[in-house]
Amino acid sequence: MNITVNNKTVTYVENETMKDLLKRLKFTFPLVIVKIDGNHIPRDKYSDVKVPENADIQVIHMISGG
Repeated sequence: MNITVNNKTVTYVENETMKDLLKRLKFTFPLVIVKIDGNHIPRDKYSDVKVPENADIQVIHMISGG
């Protein structure tokens, strides 16, 4: 089984949380927005939300400039 993260195929891990997935894929930037199948996941839910099979996940880095 696989999932898609930012248009790349990634191995699905059963019962993996969004927080675990971000850590596994080395998303270390502190400000990211996560969408699973188009649905925004609040940051405070990353530890609770399990990554579903065949999910399409978008991880968007938030940056600011001046």
